[in-house]
Amino acid sequence: MATPPKSKADRSDTLNIDCASGQQPSYAAQLRKTLNTIPAYTWYAMPSGTLTFVNEAYANYLGLAKDDPLRLGVETSVPWDTHIHMVHPDDHQETLRVGETCNQTGAAGQATFRIRNSHGEYRWFLSRLEPLRAPDGTLLYWIGINLDIEELKCAEERIREQETELRQILDLTPQLIAVFGPHYRERFFINRTALEYHGLTLDEWRDAAPGALGHPDDSKRVKAIWDRAISSGSAFESEGRLRKSDGSYRWFLIRYNPVRNEEGKVLRWCAACTDIDDRKRAEEKLKEENVALREEIDRASMFEEIVGTSPALQAVLSRISKVAPTDSTVLISGESGTGKELVARAIHRRSNRASRSFISVNCAAIPRDLIASELFGHEKGAFTGALQRRVGRFELAEGGTIFLDEVGELSPDTQVALLMLQEREFERVGGGQSIRVDVRVIAATNRDLKAAVAKGTYREDLYYRLNVFPVEMPPLRARRADIPLLVEYFVDRYARKAGKSIRRVDKRTLQLLQSYPWPGNIRELQNVIERSVIVCETEIFTVDESWLSQPPLDIKSGDKPFLSEKVASTEREIIEEALRESQGRLFGPSGAAAKLGIARSTLDSKIRSLNINKNRFKVPPGT
Repeated sequence: MATPPKSKADRSDTLNIDCASGQQPSYAAQLRKTLNTIPAYTWYAMPSGTLTFVNEAYANYLGLAKDDPLRLGVETSVPWDTHIHMVHPDDHQETLRVGETCNQTGAAGQATFRIRNSHGEYRWFLSRLEPLRAPDGTLLYWIGINLDIEELKCAEERIREQETELRQILDLTPQLIAVFGPHYRERFFINRTALEYHGLTLDEWRDAAPGALGHPDDSKRVKAIWDRAISSGSAFESEGRLRKSDGSYRWFLIRYNPVRNEEGKVLRWCAACTDIDDRKRAEEKLKEENVALREEIDRASMFEEIVGTSPALQAVLSRISKVAPTDSTVLISGESGTGKELVARAIHRRSNRASRSFISVNCAAIPRDLIASELFGHEKGAFTGALQRRVGRFELAEGGTIFLDEVGELSPDTQVALLMLQEREFERVGGGQSIRVDVRVIAATNRDLKAAVAKGTYREDLYYRLNVFPVEMPPLRARRADIPLLVEYFVDRYARKAGKSIRRVDKRTLQLLQSYPWPGNIRELQNVIERSVIVCETEIFTVDESWLSQPPLDIKSGDKPFLSEKVASTEREIIEEALRESQGRLFGPSGAAAKLGIARSTLDSKIRSLNINKNRFKVPPGT
C-alpha cells in the first residue's frame, strides 16, 4: 500500500516489543496471534508510515526471513513506500494516489493492484487501509488488509475478452443491433453496422433524440407499440423505416427482446433490425398492381369476346395476329364504342407479355394537371396534396403492356412528356432520378390524328412514335353481318345475369337492329339489349323502337350512306352552333348541353363520334 498519512502524534510503542525491559504487552501478542491465523494478508503501520508488523501469511507471500523485524512486530525505520518495488510497475501510480488521498483526509481508502511474491510472480489484491484512533480522535496507527482477488481478476479478464469477442461478432453482423435501457430512453450499445448505416459516431447516436432516426410517418405507430411493450415486458416486433446516412429511408423488420434479472425485472431491450426494403417495395408494387387490376376490372370492357365473322372484322383480327407477338407500338383508331380496348387486350393476351400486367389509362378521364403524375408517378411533396410517393402507370406496367386510351385528348404539355416512348425512360414528377421501363405501348383514339397534326393541334413527332403499326376498327354499320351474332351473345349474357330464360329473338326486332345506323356502335347496341332484357317478360326478345336515338335506315334502299351522312352532317351543324353560342362551354346553365336540351354525357359522346374539335370554339381569356 502507499505511504499512510501522518498524524501529529506517533504512538510508536502501541504494538511494539519493549526491548529494554523485555516485556511485551499481552494484548499485542494476542492480536498478532489472531492476525497470524486469518487467511487475509494484514499489516500495521505507525502514523508516520513506518511498518511495524505483517502477519505470517503476508510475510510468507513476500518471502521475508524468519527473523525479519516485520514478522516479530519490531519497529523499523524503513517506511512502507520504500517497498513499492513489490507492486507491479503498472500499478504504482494508483497505489501512491490512494495513499496520498488517505494522507490528506485521514479517512479509509482502498485500491486494487498486483504484488510480487517470493517467486517473482504477481497476483492481484484488494487492499483496504483503515485508521485506528484513540477515544480523543488521535490517530494511533493504520491497519491494512489485503485480499487475494487473483481469480476474480482472471474471471473479469475472461469476461472482458468474451465481451470483446462478442462485440466483434456483433460488429460483423449484417443486421443493425442496439441495446436500450428498460424504458428505451437510455442507449447502451450499437454495433458498427448500425453506426455506418446511420452515419453516426457512438456519442452522436447516444445523444440523438428519441425517434430521430426513424421515419416521421412511423413515429406515432412505433411509440404506441413501445408503450404497450414497456407495460407488458413482452418481446415484440414491428416494421419501420430507418434513416440512412444519405438521408434516404429503408424498411426494416425490428425484433425487440427483453433481458431480465433473476427477479424478472427488465434490465435491457435488445433490438435486431433486418433489412426488408426490397421485400416491402415488392409488396407495395404488388399492392399497387392489385389496385390497378381492381380498377381495370371495375372498368371492364363492354364485352368479353370479339364476336363476329364479317370480312371487316376478320381483317382486323388478321392484323392483330401479326403484330401481337412483337413489341411494336400499336395505334388503334376508330369511332367511340367500336371495341378498341378489347382489341388492345387481345394483342396483349397473344403477346409474350401475356403473363404480366395490362395497365389501361383513359387519357380523357384524367384532369389535365394530373395526367403526368398518373402516367409517370410523383415524389412526396411534388405538389400540393402529394403526401407520399406514388408509382405511375408506366412503372406498374413494367414487363407488360400499357394501353393509352383516348390519346388524342392529351394536352400539348403531356404530348411533350410522352416523347419518352422511344427511349422508355422518364422521371417522376418532382423527382430527379431517371427511370427506365420495359413496357409495350398500345394507344387508341377516336380522332383523326393525321388531320390534327396538319392543323397543328397534335405533335407530329408524337404521332409518328404512336403510329408504328396502325389498326383501324370498323364501325358497327360497316359490319352489319355481325349484328345477329352480337345480339345473340348479349341477350344470352344479360338473360343469365338477370335469371331469365329467353329462347329466341323476334324477327322484326332483328331486322330493326340490323337497319339501325348505330352511331354509338357496339356500346350502344349493348346498352339497348341490356335495357330490353331487363323489361322483357316473355321468352321472345323484343326491343322498343323508341329507344333508338335515330330512325332506322331502309336496308333495301341504295341511299342509306347518303342518309347516314345527312343525319351526321345535320347533327354536326346543330352541335357546332350550340358550342359557338356557348363559347365552347359544354356544361352549366349557359353550356351547349343546356341549349340543346340533352344530357351532358350524350353531348360529349356525340362530339367524340362526330370528331368535333370543341376547343376551337373557346374564347381566349381577356378577349
